Amino acid sequence: MLNRRTLLKTMAMAPLLKACSTGITASPRNFTPSGQPLRRVIVSEDRVIRTIAGLRPFRPSGFRVAAETFADKTVIHNYGHGGGGITLSWGTSHLAMEIAQNSPHRRCAVLGAGAVGLASARLLQDRGWDVTIYAKDLPPNTTSNIAGGQWSPTSVYDDEMVSPEFAVQFESAMRHAYLYFQNLAGPKYGVSWISNYSITDNPPTADNFNDRYSDMYPELRDLTVNQHPFPATYVRHYDTMLIEPAIYLPAMIQDFYAAGGDIVVREFSGQEDVLSLNQPVIINCTGLGSKSLFTDTELMPIKGQLSFLLPQEEVNYMTVSNGSLYMFPRKDGILLGGTFIRNDWSTTPDPVDTARIVQGHREFFNAMQDPWL
Repeated sequence: MLNRRTLLKTMAMAPLLKACSTGITASPRNFTPSGQPLRRVIVSEDRVIRTIAGLRPFRPSGFRVAAETFADKTVIHNYGHGGGGITLSWGTSHLAMEIAQNSPHRRCAVLGAGAVGLASARLLQDRGWDVTIYAKDLPPNTTSNIAGGQWSPTSVYDDEMVSPEFAVQFESAMRHAYLYFQNLAGPKYGVSWISNYSITDNPPTADNFNDRYSDMYPELRDLTVNQHPFPATYVRHYDTMLIEPAIYLPAMIQDFYAAGGDIVVREFSGQEDVLSLNQPVIINCTGLGSKSLFTDTELMPIKGQLSFLLPQEEVNYMTVSNGSLYMFPRKDGILLGGTFIRNDWSTTPDPVDTARIVQGHREFFNAMQDPWL
């Protein structure tokens, strides 16, 4: 009988054995550590199916999770996640929920129906709260819909602006979110584990982010040029989760309704309008809306632009090149990204950026070794 280790090794080698049996010259470098084939992404202008742009709510000092009292109302802020909105949504919402639990009330309003607002609402519902969501926009028209969905908190803060108190909050939020999303892995929520390849011009620094939190980046390893098919010298591999907004957000709304929640479509004209709500506790997840609603002068937009190619079912890995270009394979298309523009309030895609993103990925993947082509 096969023992467990031998069985797992045999399963991982199955794609390689199949390639050999069909005359294809493939080697271990053409597979992920889990045994998935590394296939080339076919990039061309005529395969682009849509290009979109969105605004990330960014604070140089990091997200804000804190309570504020207004007469008989308690407002708990939960916004400003930068590029880590989906990633940290369950984590910062857990911190906000802990603050809310100190209240004698069990009735609240959640402002916003993106990933952060929905996670906040569900956590409170699970603890017996009566929750109403108020939102100007619902999926698929939220900022969370215009997100890559890789589980890894990127562009959340500026290093030089972080306080020791925030660093503790950040790690706590990251660890809570990491565990919450694992419980959602599967087709219902569009959450899956996937190999990620980080491609850089230089080797990792001594105190890099992945090593600092290595227990949340399984199968973390630096690869030699003979261990990967990419046109690069420095390649790092780790497994992470991919959250597909087009699947995840509707599933979250369905769960919210199933738990007895109510959603009211409403745009607030100002802080007084917010404080006129009859709920005694308000969870503020308005993202960039907090700049005017609660006078947060630090809050700014970070413009991100994405182009989607026709889906390729055979592509089952992610790449991030020098932090500027990234590719995520999703059910709704191969996502290509690569913009990070501060204080740009325009949601109109820039054709120059589109051309740069598509051309950069085309050059990269055309130089990738794919023995199946």
